[in-house]
Amino acid sequence: MNQDILGRLNHVLKATDNKAYHLHEPSFDGGDKDYLMRCIDSGFVSSVGKFIDEFEERLADFLGAERVVACVNGTAALQLCLAVAGVEKGDEVLMPSLTFIATANAASYLGATPHFVEVEEHSLSVCPDKLKAYLKSISEIKDSKCYNKKSGQKISALMMMHCFGHIGRYDELKEVCETFKIELIEDAAEALGSEYKSKKAGTLSRLAGISFNGNKIITTGGGGVVVTNDAALGKRLKHISTTAKIPHKYRFQHDEIGYNFRMPNLNAALGLAQLDKIETYLEQKRNLARKYSEAFSDCSYAEFGLESKDCKSNYWLNYIKLNKPTDLEEIIPFLHKQKLFVRPIWEPLHQLPMYSSCPRTDLKLTEDLNNRILCLPSSPFLSGTQ
Repeated sequence: MNQDILGRLNHVLKATDNKAYHLHEPSFDGGDKDYLMRCIDSGFVSSVGKFIDEFEERLADFLGAERVVACVNGTAALQLCLAVAGVEKGDEVLMPSLTFIATANAASYLGATPHFVEVEEHSLSVCPDKLKAYLKSISEIKDSKCYNKKSGQKISALMMMHCFGHIGRYDELKEVCETFKIELIEDAAEALGSEYKSKKAGTLSRLAGISFNGNKIITTGGGGVVVTNDAALGKRLKHISTTAKIPHKYRFQHDEIGYNFRMPNLNAALGLAQLDKIETYLEQKRNLARKYSEAFSDCSYAEFGLESKDCKSNYWLNYIKLNKPTDLEEIIPFLHKQKLFVRPIWEPLHQLPMYSSCPRTDLKLTEDLNNRILCLPSSPFLSGTQ
């Protein structure tokens, strides 16, 4: 099997002996340097400057969103989402265990408890059917709020993570959340440019967080945004993310405890340069996914991870899903020796020591998928198109 995977990857990537194929690399050109130099020349490289405002406005236009608020990273964006949604200390926040640790950390920073729920096989997103059945058995509604009957704690939100850019059954999850009086928040960290029923990821729910880490569709070096279609909520997000400072020409007055989560102007300048190329990147990503899909179409031991019904994915990370649990510790080192830097999916969060005692449903599928998913080199330029 190792040799067969190698052959299929080499066919797609046209791999050569002297080149390394990393999981996801950023792409820069002269335009990026031009924006950065303009920012440096302005003297405003930190938390104030015109590039921040322009980045927020242009990204909101691309997404079709009412408001975008730039912040220091994707984790901070998710924390802000939870904070303005009313998540309080002691609350429980539903989320998949099959996600990057930032999803759980964002809740933990507020003193809330991650509550892990099961995903579905195809989209790797939270399964609405299993979630509905689970909530029926463990929760009760009191005063228009959902409570965990076992712990007695309020279940205040569900973080729907769009895994690798794929969007699951959003409408059905929304219906479940409405029934059980739970706020639905998109963890769209990996899903910039993905669509569900022609709406961009990040605009489906009232609140969403997106990441611009160095390995994302576009990068600001480090950074993220909160997306909302609620204008009043957007105003509040901007206020508390910038230390809750009251606007004034020279006085430093603050009206509540805020967060110093501001994206630096320098990072926003890079983001603007990257936004100039986002449509090209998305086209390249989908072209690479098509090539991988064709390469593994006749594979007997694995299938390529395709977008779900109603979803147009950005294919942030391409992956194959093996038919049965496999010793990835044999496959991965073998491919690394060939300079093909594949990786497994994240370790399920409920298996990490800091989250092992968190409430959870049966996670057999999550644990099974952990031993079957292999992520492939996914940089946009690997598609061979410009």
